[in-house]
Amino acid sequence: MNSTLSLSLIGIYFTILFIFSYLTGRKADEDSFFRANKSVPWMVVAFGMIGASISGVTFISVPGWVGTQGFAYMIMVLGYLLGYLVIAFLLMPLYYRLNLTSIYKYLEQRFGFWSYKTGAFYFLLSRILGSAIRLFLVVMVLHEFILADLGVPFSVSVALAILMIWVFTFKGGMKTVIWTDLLQTTFLLSAAGLAVWFIAQELHLDGPGAIWDAVAGSKYSNVVVTDLAHPRHWLKQLLGGMFISMTMTGLDQDMMQKNLTCKTLKDAQKNMLSFSFVLVFVNLLFLALGVLLYMYGTSKGYVVENFADKAAPLQYLNPATGLMEGGKTDRLFPFLTFNYLPVGIGVVFILGLFAAAYASADSALTALTTSFCIDFLDFEKKTDQKVKNKTRLWVHVGMSIVTFAVILLAKVLNNVAVIDAVFQVATYTYGPLLGLFAFGLFTRLGVRDKLVPLVCIIAPLICYMINFWFTSGWLGFATLPVNGAITFLLLLAISTGSQEDRLKTA
Repeated sequence: MNSTLSLSLIGIYFTILFIFSYLTGRKADEDSFFRANKSVPWMVVAFGMIGASISGVTFISVPGWVGTQGFAYMIMVLGYLLGYLVIAFLLMPLYYRLNLTSIYKYLEQRFGFWSYKTGAFYFLLSRILGSAIRLFLVVMVLHEFILADLGVPFSVSVALAILMIWVFTFKGGMKTVIWTDLLQTTFLLSAAGLAVWFIAQELHLDGPGAIWDAVAGSKYSNVVVTDLAHPRHWLKQLLGGMFISMTMTGLDQDMMQKNLTCKTLKDAQKNMLSFSFVLVFVNLLFLALGVLLYMYGTSKGYVVENFADKAAPLQYLNPATGLMEGGKTDRLFPFLTFNYLPVGIGVVFILGLFAAAYASADSALTALTTSFCIDFLDFEKKTDQKVKNKTRLWVHVGMSIVTFAVILLAKVLNNVAVIDAVFQVATYTYGPLLGLFAFGLFTRLGVRDKLVPLVCIIAPLICYMINFWFTSGWLGFATLPVNGAITFLLLLAISTGSQEDRLKTA
């Protein structure tokens, strides 16, 4: 698949996005940017959230992950379901009752100024790192397989990718994001389904039954790891998945900002429940795609698995040199697509990849702008609308620049599968948020507010030391609930009696 065709597809895709952006942003105001005027049908939000949850990481990393993890990721996906139930019936009623724009305002009402700012800071840190890592993967593919041949530097590729997001979100904000997510999720799911079908045809698998039999009967279909010492023991995966969805969705301004655009709490709960069940089957589709990619690559001699070398678990046949070269599992799908699979699959890959990437990245940039404006610049207390609009614009630019810098750093440090890196970051940065919200919801105690930032630094450090002492990362994804539990216990140590007593003496 040549660069001209790839760039033409990208150009057409973004033209469609810009048209959507123009139509949804024409009459946008501040409430449109932050909450989409709370007028979006729940089915639109639910469908769009599938794309936002998947991102370019799932589109590329999950199929590649099959080679080293098999289907073990499905245990984690089932854990997501449990977490989404907690969000729908515990967290959403709280957010709607308090009529929040930024969910971290709850921490100010419950504990005080420093707790509020700490929670908002950890969201900014978590989302900037997570979004940058996700977007890095997409830019890496765009650069390595398309733009590098044209002599474009990696930094310019990153700048172009971020500029596209900024242009179609800076005016309409969340209102634009939700409607473009609807479009992008459609592209994403269509691309995944077509990719499975086309590759199955290359393997001479006729019909869904034959495809499923091949996937289920493969060596990659193992799901359960029973070795308790293994970082991916099934219980650690299940608990990790539950707490990751609770935090990366329920305690995340980005994902909850979408839910808070629904008209009523009941609509938001319908959205969350329907989205969560569909997401199980979507992830299963991507795992099946991974199995088919490995089957195709190995059967043709284009891919050789090399599990003994964790730094380079695969080797690829370079079509230019005819030699095998080491690489990471994230490169499997784009490598086969751009070098060996038919052009039709390349078209599907380009559209699906960008739909997945931008369904996640556009909302992240909007949520970062929202959080910084409301949580750190006290937007709700300002009255001069012109000043607010100008400030919001510059914050949007600033968040774009920070994301740009983190992606360049990720390029230097990248040494693991990107989806693994996203979850590793989440286990440390979302743990304090989990502990803060849990303490607020399940106790009536106040805390010494000025000590909360220190608590939220100590808890992740303790978890890091535990994983450092056990060099295999013994806690695995269970690091997140352990992190939250340590935060909870430290908050208990600095508690000051009932919340009512605290408010009386404030």
